[in-house]
Amino acid sequence: MWEEKSKYPLCWPEGWPRTNPAYRVSSRFGLRSIATAFESLIAELHRISSDDKGFMSSNIPRSKAGSGPPYSNLKNPADPGVAVYFTFSGKPVALACDKWYQVEDNIWAIGKHIEALRGQNRWGVGTMAQAFRGYMALPGIGESSGINWWEVLGLPINAGEPQVKEAYRLLAKKHHPDMQNGERELWDRIQMAYEQAERMFKKV
Repeated sequence: MWEEKSKYPLCWPEGWPRTNPAYRVSSRFGLRSIATAFESLIAELHRISSDDKGFMSSNIPRSKAGSGPPYSNLKNPADPGVAVYFTFSGKPVALACDKWYQVEDNIWAIGKHIEALRGQNRWGVGTMAQAFRGYMALPGIGESSGINWWEVLGLPINAGEPQVKEAYRLLAKKHHPDMQNGERELWDRIQMAYEQAERMFKKV
């Protein structure tokens, strides 16, 4: 499922916004090594998924010829971003973080994010399936376009179904081919984006 992704170097999820390097900040998580943060992240992944094919991608080289954990004593890379790919309930999920200066802090942040999402099951207000819906890794609208449904509809990656329906309604009305300024190509893209989003909501 993740054959096209790499553990090293960093493979950032398509459609996931990047943090401007000028706006990265130091965390207040406390000092810890890359190894400690990585072990914590793996533990969280094991708590939510039995699929051992999930993995972390970063600009930190891996030990054991690329199959082991990331080295823990290397200089922080220029791009400290981290992405995690795994499956949840049989569906592909991608999480990523590059807000913090240190790569270990971005690893730690993803682990704590997963831990927080697990709490939704305990409180009974929402489910993890609902929480992960916005992070499901989906193919682009076209084979080569790399455009995602939320970009076409002008929505955030974790938009809910009501937002999707409203955005689709407005865009479809504006760009319908029968309208004076309608565009067939754009109309087709809007249709494909909406259909892709609807399929995702039906599977969750």
